[in-house]
Amino acid sequence: MSNEQLSALEHQIDQLIYHCNKIEKENAVLRSRESDWEKERKELIKKNQVALTRVETMIEKLQKLDIKA
Repeated sequence: MSNEQLSALEHQIDQLIYHCNKIEKENAVLRSRESDWEKERKELIKKNQVALTRVETMIEKLQKLDIKA
């Protein structure tokens, strides 16, 4: 293998390492965002359940008032 070929191969390997490191960092950022979104989703589901329960309770109270009236 000539020096020129070896140098070209070395450059390609350096580029692969650079891109691999870049992708690993991007992946870490994406995983962190995904984790944050999962937490937010769970919180929103809980809030939605609380709101649903409150609305159902209000409907029951209104129905009881309607029956009495």
